[in-house]
Amino acid sequence: MTSYLGIDLAWAQRARTGLAVLDASGRIIASSTVVTDDEITAFVTEHVPGEVVVAIDAPLVVPNETGRRDCEAELGRVFGAFHAGAHPTNRSKPYFNPPRGAELSRALGWDIDPSILPGRGRSVAIEVYPHPAMITLFELGTVIPYKAKPGRDVVQLRGAFVTLLDHLERVAGATLRLTELERWHEIRAVAHAATRKSQLGAIEDEVDAIFCAYLAWLWGQQDPRMETLGDIERGYIVVPGPPTTTPARRHPAPRLTSAPGPRVAPDASVAEHAEALAAHVMATVPTHLRHAVLDAARAHLAPPPPATVTSCS
Repeated sequence: MTSYLGIDLAWAQRARTGLAVLDASGRIIASSTVVTDDEITAFVTEHVPGEVVVAIDAPLVVPNETGRRDCEAELGRVFGAFHAGAHPTNRSKPYFNPPRGAELSRALGWDIDPSILPGRGRSVAIEVYPHPAMITLFELGTVIPYKAKPGRDVVQLRGAFVTLLDHLERVAGATLRLTELERWHEIRAVAHAATRKSQLGAIEDEVDAIFCAYLAWLWGQQDPRMETLGDIERGYIVVPGPPTTTPARRHPAPRLTSAPGPRVAPDASVAEHAEALAAHVMATVPTHLRHAVLDAARAHLAPPPPATVTSCS
């Protein structure tokens, strides 16, 4: 019986790592957040009884001393317009020399060569990257801005997290049977009620791991959309095919330091999206422009001055 494991792996053993595992039918059976390699191993020992297909959000093969890997350049050519490119990876950075993901895979007996197909009696691990995979599977025009970055406040992040969970449930919910997992409902409750960025940060890695587990499932089922950019010699990233949509246009404001805001359906009411739209405006439009717009709106809405009657006598 094959299991499917998603790992949102921190580059070093100081930050959180998300874990999620599916059974042979694709149903999610557990998810968690840990820190150390020993904790990862304990989770795998408890929840993975035998052969496993693993999707890891972290570099596995990094042969280059400087610059970026060929697969990262290719990813940028395909997904760059969607703002879903990868950061450069090279061995000049201590946490990639060697990569933690490769060492962990070796210790747990997982083959990281993507040419070794699942289902041949061997446990395999592949490198994935959630942002471009979401662009394709969720049919997005740009990345969902759920990562905490400068210019994104908790209101915007909360709306983005809810959007992410909605997409994940729409696309993968039936396979993973997400709504049967109590932890999924806890994650949703946190996303809806969060008042601090740290509350959202506490679930981010776990949600990414659940998405990675779905990618592991697609790879294990040999879904025809799954393709490998690169190879075991030069480094690689597995993606579920190229984008099927066109890139979303960014807001034309002079300063764009955050990702684009929500995409609103033409027939949706403003009230349904007011909170997310307000957060997007606050994050992307400079203060002086917001004030200018408000002043113009007030002037437009102000009642006209009373008419002056001039006597003709």
